[in-house]
Amino acid sequence: MRETELMLRGYGLTTAEIFYRLPDYQNVLQSFIWQEYDLAPDHPRLFAFIEFWQEEIEGPLHSVRFAHRKMLGAGEWRNVVGELRYC
Repeated sequence: MRETELMLRGYGLTTAEIFYRLPDYQNVLQSFIWQEYDLAPDHPRLFAFIEFWQEEIEGPLHSVRFAHRKMLGAGEWRNVVGELRYC
């Protein structure tokens, strides 16, 4: 789906900052930024990504912090049928 369609269905932009430890250097923290359109408050895409990380990526997670912003609500959308130009 396109971004506008997702926003009209209630999705918002979720940004997560993921801190993880390097496998060979456990005292070093790295950060990774993840961004995707997701549904609040359950955040299924974010939690699916975290599960994928834990199963497939060697760097163990230290912490995750995230923010969610609903970009467009159903009441904020208007379908414009025509256009009038003044020249």
